[in-house]
Amino acid sequence: MSSGLGHSLALLRDREFAALAGTAFARSQAYSTVLIALALYAEQFGTTGFVEGLFGTAFAFVQLLIVLPLGRKIDTGNAKRFLLAGLVLNVAVFGGFAFVESATHVILVRVLQGVGASLLWITGSTVVGEISPEDESGRWLGSYNQVAAFSSLAGDVVGGYLLYAYDFRLTYLVLSLVTIGAFVLVFAFLRDNPGGKTDPEDATSVETFRALLARPMVRALVAFRLAFSFGKMAVIIFLPILARTEFGINAFAIGWILAGGKLTKSLLQGYTGDLTDRIGRKPYFVAAGALLYGVGTAMIPLSYLAEGALSPVAFGFAGQSVELGGAFFTLFAAYGLLGVGDSLRLPASMALFVEEGERFDSVASSLSLRSISWKVGQVVGPAVVGIIIDVVSTTVAFLTAAGFIVVATVVFAVTRTRATTEADTVATLGD
Repeated sequence: MSSGLGHSLALLRDREFAALAGTAFARSQAYSTVLIALALYAEQFGTTGFVEGLFGTAFAFVQLLIVLPLGRKIDTGNAKRFLLAGLVLNVAVFGGFAFVESATHVILVRVLQGVGASLLWITGSTVVGEISPEDESGRWLGSYNQVAAFSSLAGDVVGGYLLYAYDFRLTYLVLSLVTIGAFVLVFAFLRDNPGGKTDPEDATSVETFRALLARPMVRALVAFRLAFSFGKMAVIIFLPILARTEFGINAFAIGWILAGGKLTKSLLQGYTGDLTDRIGRKPYFVAAGALLYGVGTAMIPLSYLAEGALSPVAFGFAGQSVELGGAFFTLFAAYGLLGVGDSLRLPASMALFVEEGERFDSVASSLSLRSISWKVGQVVGPAVVGIIIDVVSTTVAFLTAAGFIVVATVVFAVTRTRATTEADTVATLGD
């Protein structure tokens, strides 16, 4: 079987996969564009590090509340309707962002964005896992993520340019049109009730989650994501804000910084998804990717040293000339390395959760556990890192984030080893 980018994108010939990819494209492009907009809002409203952290915490907190019941609802209901509802809600979110007048307004709209993102991500990932052929879940999920990564890159570059050259309202209008296009694709091409294969009376939510958590691999992955998410979400929220508020980098250039990581993810995820199918050893991919992410995070504070050490380079675009200093190139390199780490980690992690969920015919519930284990760090991480920025320094904040990522990897290795040993012991006693 051939591999690589062309092999992954060949799945777009499948109309249902193309429709699902459309939702991933709309969701990821919006998420990336809004991250750049948050940096502009931070400068515009003169926010503190703690308030900037709330931009991330508000988004995640509502997801923490809804992700588990939503997962069970998707398992037992009509997933197509959830996708359509999520797309409609996202259009409403863009309307809200277009008219914010304070940091408080931004936080409130981020809450709504969190609901819409949960609807699209959990539902889309579940349906991809459900309709993918046997033994190809890694390829399908890797390719699905690859489309999302490419879209996220488009959000960085195109969204960053729109925010730089025009204004908020035109930018959100473009995002709305893309989302409406995804709505049409899902409505026209996705089968009715593509998920929802579980009888609601077969198992209650609590029973299903207990059964999943009894699996050694699920416990190891959940423990890993609890710690890893703290560090990663701090990077996602504060790197664009750092670029804007500390170094005065414009929105278009911030988009290119973020595009470095998205480019590596868009090129590599489908390929690494194939590797996980053929080679196996998915936990090793998870650990290797996490360690690379920790190294990339620790590189971010080097931007302060590079800004004065490297001579600025002038670039011309849109009829204007912009000088980019050492901070830009350091942040670009760091984010590129983060993209390589995610490319190794994400397809393997998602495939492991899908495989575990299929044992109980509850893929959405398994992915919900994956998501909720992330939400704890996603809620706490940005707020805590924001406080560290206010009280200590930005350098210490990013090094703390990198430390959490390394700890997460160690926790994963130890938890998986102990859990696997425990499972082997039980199996031996059972024999």
